[in-house]
Amino acid sequence: MQRHITKYIQEDLDKKIILLTGPRQTGKTTLSKMLKSDFDYFNYDTVEDRLSLQEKSWDRSKPLIIFDELHKLKNWKSWLKGIYDTEGIPPSILVTGSAKLDIYKKVGDSLAGRFFQFRLHPLDLKEIQIILKPDDLEAELEKLLAFGGFPEPFLNGTSRFYNRWKKSHLDIILKQDLIDLENVQQITQIETLIQLLKYRVGNPISYSSLSQDLQCSDKTVKRWLTILENMYVLFKVPPFHKNIARAIQKSPKYYFYDTGQVQGDQGVKLENAVACAIQKELHFREDCLGEEGKLYYLKNKDGREIDFCIAANNTPSLIVEVKWNDGNLSPHFEIFKKIFPNIKMIQISKKLDREKTFPNGAEIRIASKWLSEFNLSPEPAP
Repeated sequence: MQRHITKYIQEDLDKKIILLTGPRQTGKTTLSKMLKSDFDYFNYDTVEDRLSLQEKSWDRSKPLIIFDELHKLKNWKSWLKGIYDTEGIPPSILVTGSAKLDIYKKVGDSLAGRFFQFRLHPLDLKEIQIILKPDDLEAELEKLLAFGGFPEPFLNGTSRFYNRWKKSHLDIILKQDLIDLENVQQITQIETLIQLLKYRVGNPISYSSLSQDLQCSDKTVKRWLTILENMYVLFKVPPFHKNIARAIQKSPKYYFYDTGQVQGDQGVKLENAVACAIQKELHFREDCLGEEGKLYYLKNKDGREIDFCIAANNTPSLIVEVKWNDGNLSPHFEIFKKIFPNIKMIQISKKLDREKTFPNGAEIRIASKWLSEFNLSPEPAP
């Protein structure tokens, strides 16, 4: 199964160091080993491989060297910079990691100008359509809502497998990766925080409310949330505001990379799946095409809200409202259309008798169809 970003990574292998990050078990190692027919592979979690890395004794006749979980090596950026500056390319160098490698930007020597970053997300309906070409998109969307988009449980497609997988997946992140990368002692409280957030997907998060539930300070809650973002457990969607300082003060929403973790009705799970799909598309366009785009939600002083807003250069270009079973256009579109006259407006619904367009430019689309083909802008010609 060749992932959508594979060809873009292959095009850049002979130009820069490739940093490939993303949630644990999205298929980073599998993708890396499919890039070339011949390669040398090292995993920092393996004792023998750590010794080889200390000696820098890989096979330089191979076209590709893969360093897995290298960010666990102390001063890994300086170490990598020294190799690149001294030896250059070839062989091509690819570094993978299940934590955000860019969180170390301010630590030690910079790799600026020496790497391209790619983020591998779980499967979404668009990638499923490209790779698997299913006959029934509705059935694939149902699987995404039930089991999330991580390749192993999605392709297995059974509740029994997924329920065991998701427990071990989270255990590895919290009880292995977290301890390796962060000086965190309160693992039990962080587990409780995750459980609380599973029931609050799609709602603005109050740090003070969470701090009361967890018996700790607002500052501690924010730090734990940042750690969970850096470990690719969840991602933050802030409210859009032209005044950045005011936006920072407002409550963000949090969504899980694994939609199957979300607790609540099917509409909330669908909203999480849509958030994942849009975030993935934005990261693809930034990493592979060099475009800029951010994901927000919209909310005015009267509490009128639209689920998602995509903006570039602090200018919204698309707003998306998610419904489970509603063929009536949300009245909130017209409110925000007055503020952003050129905005594109899409409402998607899981269950819909027929698709519609309106005089103000708004559209109502079937969720499975829209998620399988949506594109924020045309790709440039090769």
